Amino acid sequence: MEDDVTAENLFGQPGKAAPAGAGAIIEVERLTRDFNGLRAVDEVSFTVGRKEIFGFLGPNGAGKTTTISMLCTLLKPTAGRGVLNGYDIITQQDAVRQSIGIVFQDPTLDDQLTARENLEFHAMLYNVPRNERDERASRVLEMVGLSERGRDKVETFSGGMKRRLEIARGLMHYPHVLFLDEPTIGLDPQTRSSIWEIVHELKQQYDITVFLTTHYMDEAENCDRIAIIDHGKIVALDTPGNLKHSIGGDIITLHAVDAVAARDEIKEIFGFDASVIEGAGEANAPAEKSIRLEVPSGRTVLPQLVRQLSTEIISVSVREPTLDDVFLSLTGRQIREESADKMKDVMRRRMRARGMRR
Repeated sequence: MEDDVTAENLFGQPGKAAPAGAGAIIEVERLTRDFNGLRAVDEVSFTVGRKEIFGFLGPNGAGKTTTISMLCTLLKPTAGRGVLNGYDIITQQDAVRQSIGIVFQDPTLDDQLTARENLEFHAMLYNVPRNERDERASRVLEMVGLSERGRDKVETFSGGMKRRLEIARGLMHYPHVLFLDEPTIGLDPQTRSSIWEIVHELKQQYDITVFLTTHYMDEAENCDRIAIIDHGKIVALDTPGNLKHSIGGDIITLHAVDAVAARDEIKEIFGFDASVIEGAGEANAPAEKSIRLEVPSGRTVLPQLVRQLSTEIISVSVREPTLDDVFLSLTGRQIREESADKMKDVMRRRMRARGMRR
């Protein structure tokens, strides 16, 4: 097999088509990774289609980054196999690396270089022909809205601009698959939206597949398909819509004077298995508890609940299922319970990195 993995349609550039397959650009079979006796990734199997936006959704430590590290040849699997763009991730690592772009969770740009110098250095590492580097840099900078800042040092960029530049850098060698590891963590909502506009443009206009990891529920809604991963295992894989429909009906949330008593009453009277969920309380105050239950029709069940429960109800709400509800239904906990600690950890690492560069 030849090693020319340049995308045929990416940015309108000529090149060889991707190796033929059954429509999947990534094929993973029972991929496993152990660390000192602990299983971080536990026999995961899945496929990713060409030009698909595929997401790994899960909390910190679920195995998301470890899985993509194996697919990117940064880690060797303990067991199992993986094929990316027709190349084996163990025996054809160089061809795999030429097929992918990576945007790491932590920033890896050189702040003392300009945007174009960062792109140039990346192009050299990937053996992009010298006479093509400047044109490619102009193309990717334009794509991420940084054409006017190419000659500026990266240290003058905002966090969102740096993230966009990292995406541009990952595209310099025209990869078939772009890996985005928590691409918008620590960014404000407006910048997150801008990043997603870029991701959707990649899918709409260019021959590229996007594989991302996230713990943001709203972000996962942008994916064509989502694999929910927890404790190293894939517990569900489908479109966002199908995952939410799998719960069925509506979600009712009740706040009662005695949450446990209300839950037991709901079970006894209506036969519904309600859950007591502990939320975040005010400072120096106990955590607030609520009751969550899945029902076929909130409009039908809610009036009966309010009328027949003897436990005093403080407030009640009804809504359609979300991905957070899917995760809670599958794992027994909410993913956002760990997201705040994740954010703090990332910000601490970024501050340490800035200090070391200075």
